[in-house]
Amino acid sequence: MIKLKNRIIHLLMGIGLFSVLFFGQSTLAKTGSLEFHEAVSDVMMNSLQTQPKNSFLRKLYTQLFFIPLWIDEEAASSFTNELFAQIKGDKTLNHTSRLYQDMLLLEQKVAKVYGNAGTLSQKVDLEFRISQLYKGYADYTLYGSINWGAFKARLFNLKAQDINAGWDTHRPRVTPLSLIEDAMINGSLEEAFKRAEPKEYHYAALKKALIRYLEIQQSGGWVPLHLKGSLKLGKPYEIVPLLRERLRATGDYQPCSGSKEGLVYDACLKKAVIHFQKRNGLVPNGVIEKNTREALNQTIEQRILTLRLNLDRIKWLKERHSKRHIIVNIPAFTLYFEEDGKLRQSMKVITGKRNHPTPIFSNTVQYIILNPYWNVPKSIIQKEMIPKLLRNPNAMAKKGIEIHTGWGKDARKINGGAIDWSRYRYSKNMPFRFAQVPGTQNALGKVKFLFPNRYSVYMHDTPTKNLFKRSVRAFSHGCIRLEQPRELLQTFSTFNSTVDFDRAQKILKGRKRTHLNLNEKVPVDVVYLTAWVDYDGVLQFRNDVYGYDKMQLSSFRKW
Repeated sequence: MIKLKNRIIHLLMGIGLFSVLFFGQSTLAKTGSLEFHEAVSDVMMNSLQTQPKNSFLRKLYTQLFFIPLWIDEEAASSFTNELFAQIKGDKTLNHTSRLYQDMLLLEQKVAKVYGNAGTLSQKVDLEFRISQLYKGYADYTLYGSINWGAFKARLFNLKAQDINAGWDTHRPRVTPLSLIEDAMINGSLEEAFKRAEPKEYHYAALKKALIRYLEIQQSGGWVPLHLKGSLKLGKPYEIVPLLRERLRATGDYQPCSGSKEGLVYDACLKKAVIHFQKRNGLVPNGVIEKNTREALNQTIEQRILTLRLNLDRIKWLKERHSKRHIIVNIPAFTLYFEEDGKLRQSMKVITGKRNHPTPIFSNTVQYIILNPYWNVPKSIIQKEMIPKLLRNPNAMAKKGIEIHTGWGKDARKINGGAIDWSRYRYSKNMPFRFAQVPGTQNALGKVKFLFPNRYSVYMHDTPTKNLFKRSVRAFSHGCIRLEQPRELLQTFSTFNSTVDFDRAQKILKGRKRTHLNLNEKVPVDVVYLTAWVDYDGVLQFRNDVYGYDKMQLSSFRKW
């Protein structure tokens, strides 16, 4: 008896449950027999000795000092009932999944064991089985279904195609073990699961969208649309009723006053097509061309998979608790500047080509450069600039790119025709520095926002403004080109005393390189979301520009 009491005291000290015990919120406080729990603890301790030290069961019960969590003497504990209810109430979990079916079988087993005055051994077996069920469900909820190891191996294999891709993950803060600890301290498993859900990137709204699409699937989904040619406003077409129902299913079509829902492609239906096109990153003109047809004919199953995939991506993004936050979503080709969780500013961006993908990572904007030099990366020198120099020794001079003998202060500037560049086309070493001087033709434009990182990626201005007219903007070598760099500079000036916007405007008229330190730095996250809910609560989809959806879904875990 003393041995068990000591275990309980150590447990409560370890996880701060003195108040829970004394105020009757713990399952332990509700048990009818300390002797029963002592006997169960002894059996559990002996049984788990053969388990590897890093096994979940051994780690869990070592943390709990071998106190049972799911069973009492006369009935299953309240935590068991909560777990079963949590799984039953999870509308994202397929009822045909092994996880859900295991819960039903265990529910039946609990009723059978306690209904037939089961043995101690049977109850301990229940304890372990429910813990394994909990581990599976917690993994599903906290970590999701992406096999990150397999995906990163596929990214590494892209190197064989000379594609350097990167995706940094941030392991979720809450673990199955810490979640159980939270539940015991606060007396509720359901609330612990709620607290563990991501709070950023409109995760809750995206989860609601998944549930809505699952309901659409259960109602029969939608039929494929065999559209040929374009629909002209005011003309009748046999396909119109099916098109209207397809758009009604996803909330794009809203009946208009005075509009008859017949065969005519009317202004009301065209408005719905435009709404759909906007949600899918298409040209919003009401014309149903190839890209719009493809988006309309994505099946409900494909959309559900895309929603699940992006919910799971959010779980592995870096948690932010800062006042300000910059998000660059690659498939959307858009930068979002959040302040206090609300959208303050957004702009179009240009990101990396498919063979020069912009990496997915997190960092912090630390300083800004006005009138920057562009120090050309070795890969661009060898792949693009040396071939031009071999054809024309003056090719770099025409672009305002200086060639120096090194990186030091004493490095000499040389003429492009003074070197046999064929020696360095495939060399591992590049002793020369190529630097484009500040000016209007500089590849970085007039402003550069720096957040030092291992990928050497940053945000910057660009002289190629015409590319922002495109809907798909994957044109860079990996860096992020900004549509409105001066507007972003002005935003930074409103909360940084080191950034005087009026003075910066004068500096930008010249060519003097100027370094601005930031006393209020801003976290930046480059993300890859092909489905998300925007700041107006509208569900958005975008094309899988780098093929990452396909790569991750090829090893997507089934529960």
